Amino acid sequence: MKDQELNFEGIETLSLKSFTERAYLDYSMYVILDRALPSIADGLKPVQRRIIYAMSELSLAAGAKHKKSARTVGDVIGKFHPHGDSACYEAMVHMAQDFAYRYPIVDGQGNWGSADDPKSFAAMRYTESRLTRYAALLLQELEQGTVEWVPNFDGSLEEPAIMPARVPNLLLNGGSGIAVGMSTDIPPHNLREVVNACVALLEDPELSTRKIMQHIKGPDLPTGAEIVSPRNDLVQMYETGTGGYRARATYEIVDGEIVIDALPFQVSGNKIQEQIAAQIQQKKLPMVEDIRDESDHENPTRLVIVPRSNRVDIPALMAHLFATTDLERTYRVNLNVIGLDGRPRVMGLKALLLEWLEFRLKTVTLRLTHRLGKLNARLHILDGLLIAYLNLDEVIRIVRTEDKPKPVLMKRFKLSDEQAEAILETKLRHLARLEEMKIREEQKELAAERDEIDKIMKSKARLKKLVRDELLTDAEEYGDERRTRLVERDAAQAISETDLLTSEPTTVVLSRLGWVRAAKGHDIDARSLSYKTGDEFQAAARGRNLQQAVFIDSTGRAYSADAHTLPAARGYGEPLSTMVDPPDGATFAAVLIGEPTDTWLIASDAGYGFRVKLSELYARNRKGKAVLKVPENALVLPACPVSDPKGLAILVNNTGEVLALLCESIEEMSSGKGMNLYGIPGKKSAERDEYLAALAVVAPGEILTVYSGKSAPMTLKFEELKQFQDRKGQRRQRFSRAYKQIDRLEVGK
Repeated sequence: MKDQELNFEGIETLSLKSFTERAYLDYSMYVILDRALPSIADGLKPVQRRIIYAMSELSLAAGAKHKKSARTVGDVIGKFHPHGDSACYEAMVHMAQDFAYRYPIVDGQGNWGSADDPKSFAAMRYTESRLTRYAALLLQELEQGTVEWVPNFDGSLEEPAIMPARVPNLLLNGGSGIAVGMSTDIPPHNLREVVNACVALLEDPELSTRKIMQHIKGPDLPTGAEIVSPRNDLVQMYETGTGGYRARATYEIVDGEIVIDALPFQVSGNKIQEQIAAQIQQKKLPMVEDIRDESDHENPTRLVIVPRSNRVDIPALMAHLFATTDLERTYRVNLNVIGLDGRPRVMGLKALLLEWLEFRLKTVTLRLTHRLGKLNARLHILDGLLIAYLNLDEVIRIVRTEDKPKPVLMKRFKLSDEQAEAILETKLRHLARLEEMKIREEQKELAAERDEIDKIMKSKARLKKLVRDELLTDAEEYGDERRTRLVERDAAQAISETDLLTSEPTTVVLSRLGWVRAAKGHDIDARSLSYKTGDEFQAAARGRNLQQAVFIDSTGRAYSADAHTLPAARGYGEPLSTMVDPPDGATFAAVLIGEPTDTWLIASDAGYGFRVKLSELYARNRKGKAVLKVPENALVLPACPVSDPKGLAILVNNTGEVLALLCESIEEMSSGKGMNLYGIPGKKSAERDEYLAALAVVAPGEILTVYSGKSAPMTLKFEELKQFQDRKGQRRQRFSRAYKQIDRLEVGK
């Protein structure tokens, strides 16, 4: 059987590249225009517009009885919006939440979510809804010839392309959305402020953004709180249409407790409570004893923070919480909207208001034109009725005697078809003499209204005045006072971790393999601590947990770390190489800790060293900084603190020979090789005949303990150590003939 030939006649063929490009572009435009971005005209997305229209068709005005939300959602998705019912219902819920919308459009009964959990609303079969009074500002002029009507998705019904909004709903309730390649974030604003700005622009379209901001001072959030961004930041945001602002919770002090009474927009009180409780648990808030939620129906937001004592600096504490929790948040602003030309673009505040005013002037013009047509039609009918009343007997005769009275009436009295039809439909009860007076009175009123509309439509000034008066009336009826305060404040600074800790003595211990740990107290015998197999004590230094510890490796590089961040001494500690980045093959030899002004003696076993301020050894990054220049094949010795320049530096070589130097005679440097402390001849070979084996610094009043093999430890007072100072003809001596090899030196009181 032969394969049948495929016939592509009449079928469009496209390359895969062209098809995918076109398909993705179509999808992108659909998402941008029909899903994600609001229209500048009414500030609504299609689903929101369809929900509002469907509710108006169900007669769910503000004064009507609530109906099940499922009924509304069913009408919306069945007639206008063929998408998921859950997504449609969620959009409806959002318009009903007074913590999400500055001016809610839907009035709901039942569980419509809470600020702590906006998505905790009940199913649509349980809730009931109707429109709010504010919704009338969107629907009031819908049937007055003001908007274009378009077919619904199946062509069986018509729906409005936009709503004839009487106020700039786009700015009032704001909105957000993510499209393909673009997004929008519009903050809510105060109705009266926005209307005042519109009125000012009607009078002077050349106003600058700064002048407009004399009316619109900034966003007005549904939850209140306060906006703390500098005014210049807000000006730039409104001029460019992009930017951001910072909102901060407000609080008051009641009986020594901090009561938070307003949270930033879209911030959950439960989350704030969890964030603060976590810091308390992690001991990062030692000045806070407890936090509790006392929110109720009368006080929707009431979080109480209990300080540990009345000595707590509450402003500093709150600044820390603003910096580390959602009590202060930064909001992105991107005024990206669909303009009157149907194209999305980012607009500044002035451009946005001017374009909306253009829409409003056009809408009012269409409304007046529609009303003028109605007036002329009615006046035309009234003219015909008046002719009939003036010739009532003749009209009655024609109606009674003629088979087709309508054309006879039209010919006899020169009436139009509409006038003749109106005469024939007049009831007998309206043939009374009094009706003629009513017709003349109605003619007079309608003619006066027609003349007034004519004047308005022929004068831009009159048209603007009408729009201005309507805006001010709506603002007075539906507006309210600003909820969000505008206060310029400095950016909140978190309290540093060291400020949150209490100062405690600590001993930093370093092992030969480079493991580090910090033990509480100064009475720690670092040598008796447990070490990993194959590891042993290398060096230790005593200081406080709020100080920086400095480590020096075998190459002479110094590294620093906060002592309170070091692992505790309960275990073996942690490898120091996980905290810093030493060169390959380097090992750690010394540890230093104390006040930045403390002086230390650092040296290599080649006999070179110098005094240095501890602050000179602090490193800014993990790679450390070069401090001590170490001769080839030499090792770095553990560092010694120099508490008194009158003290003695005790240097012992590998054969037990001792030399004591006055500390003040040792040069103070910030980095380098240092001075020759002991006079060991330099050798480049790996085998060295002589090198420094031990180093200690003894201050007046202190005692030096010398350990050598199995011999009993020897203790020497400061005065006794002076005999080892460099004298003429007697440079080096020994502690004792029995002490030929010194294991270590220890300094004590």
